[in-house]
Amino acid sequence: MTAEKIEGNTATSSPAEVLLIFFKLGLTCFGGPIAHIGYFRDEFVVRRKWIDDHAYADLVGLCQFLPGPASSQVGFSIGLMRAGYLGALAAWTGFTLPSAALLVLFAYGAGELSGPIGAGLLHGLKLTAVAIVAQAVWGMARNLCPDRERASIAVAAALIILFSTASIAQIGAIVLGGLAGWWLCRSQAPAPSGHVEILVSRIVGLTTLGIFFVLLAGLPVLRSLSGSSGVALFDAFYRSGALVFGGGHVVLPLLREAFVAPGWLSDDAFLAGYGAAQAVPGPLFTFAAYLGT
Repeated sequence: MTAEKIEGNTATSSPAEVLLIFFKLGLTCFGGPIAHIGYFRDEFVVRRKWIDDHAYADLVGLCQFLPGPASSQVGFSIGLMRAGYLGALAAWTGFTLPSAALLVLFAYGAGELSGPIGAGLLHGLKLTAVAIVAQAVWGMARNLCPDRERASIAVAAALIILFSTASIAQIGAIVLGGLAGWWLCRSQAPAPSGHVEILVSRIVGLTTLGIFFVLLAGLPVLRSLSGSSGVALFDAFYRSGALVFGGGHVVLPLLREAFVAPGWLSDDAFLAGYGAAQAVPGPLFTFAAYLGT
């Protein structure tokens, strides 16, 4: 079964319809993951009424908790709820393809940029990247840390990340943040929740979760044994996606550590690509298309 029940109603769409809707969003959704969440709400909660506000908030909260690109996961989940597994693939393809294609083209063209015009363009893209990251951090801080308790948790988590370069530090910050939130913020009344039912079997869920951990543990071993550059590239991307929480800009330190530190890419080329990723619509994680190219 691929039909989804939302607030007691069964509603389905064809994968082709889902693909067209998300392709339009992939061409028009500028502003990064926080903005994408707003675009999705306008499209699927307000306009199409595929899901209600409470259920959408639960879905966004779940995707923020999981590693990887939050806005892409929200879109993938909406496609899954609406048109089953093919709908999920259609949603991901439609939303991701436009920006991925543009960044591949930029990667091929970036090497041809030379002279004062090319240098000025790349320098401007790098400056844009710095400004956008600062604005995103400030915007998220105002929305997510409105009181002293949550601001204190955010500062403590930032200190953990800043003083440790290990990937496990992100996991530790999330665990400690959850415990601190349970202790300091439990007096706040939770918002009422809508009903979302995604008909994925327990076997499929456990199988995919097992594959996730097998790849996470096995790829570094395979990389050291094979010495293959292709495996090393796949492992770098997989580890960055599997260990980043918070989506969007949070992936930058992991990607920089994975690609700049080994000498695969210069700092200038890395920041230029990131600036270009800000200038195109769609998910920020398609920056990986530039890095891979």
